[in-house]
Amino acid sequence: MKLIIQIPCYNEADTISGTLHLLPRVIDGFDQVEFLVVDDGSSDGTADAARLAGADHIVCLPRHSGLAAAYAAGLDACLRLGADVIVNTDADNQYEAQDIPLLLKPILQGNAELVVGDRGVATLPNFSPLKRWLQTVGSRVVSQAAHLNIPDATSGFRAVTREVALHTMVLSDYSYTLETLIQAGNRKVKVVSVPIRTNATERPSRLMRGIGDYLRNSSTTILRAYAMYRPLRVFLAIGIVILLAGMALGVRFLYLYFVLGQGMGNIQSLILAAVLLIVGFQTMLIGLIADLIAFNRKILEEILHRVRVLEISKDQ
Repeated sequence: MKLIIQIPCYNEADTISGTLHLLPRVIDGFDQVEFLVVDDGSSDGTADAARLAGADHIVCLPRHSGLAAAYAAGLDACLRLGADVIVNTDADNQYEAQDIPLLLKPILQGNAELVVGDRGVATLPNFSPLKRWLQTVGSRVVSQAAHLNIPDATSGFRAVTREVALHTMVLSDYSYTLETLIQAGNRKVKVVSVPIRTNATERPSRLMRGIGDYLRNSSTTILRAYAMYRPLRVFLAIGIVILLAGMALGVRFLYLYFVLGQGMGNIQSLILAAVLLIVGFQTMLIGLIADLIAFNRKILEEILHRVRVLEISKDQ
């Protein structure tokens, strides 16, 4: 079997050499182990540094497109190169390279198709108390949305089988970690978490510029992905809330009008109740339409999967 370890990079010329040198070249269960670096439009010579450090394959994006795009480009390249299993890790050596066999063990044993490295975010000393709490709560939210048990949903240290990679679609502009887990959960992929070690932080995160930025982007990604795969549930819940609010105002008006004889002074409540009832009903109809669109999207995903297989077979 062939394993490819991919590393998305952006301006990592100073760190990529050390990261590559720490990666294992021999791993039990695999005949070939290769390294692939995705240069996300770097301006500091990251690709040249990776080449000198012994990277087997280098994918250079024409412009800086973000972590999600770099990850997707890496998956596509690994598939074309014939990878049976793909491991993703960071260029800044955040994750302990010697723990890669731990990621691969559940896949080799047939117990998982996607394995996520659990950093133990609730107790990481280099995270602030607020960040630890946000990471823990965020992972619980993603676990609920994906119907999985993932204690560290934002971990980029993960391994996927070829079949899972073929079905993976990354649409987010921010990060792939949350979206791909929700996608995997809704496709009934066997997902497992394993405890892994981390190294000392060498620099601040380039993906998260602050707590506000993290909350805004992560919340948007989770809501978009969940609405994409569970549209009827999302819009039905919103519609019911709006309908209940409209019904409550309507009942209030009727009580004031027929029981207390004060209805004429509360016409605004009646108008608002009518508006809320109409909007709530329309929201539920939108959910029904979105659910039909989601069904068509599943068909398109299957078509995309088959097209990928054909393209890769032709290249090989």
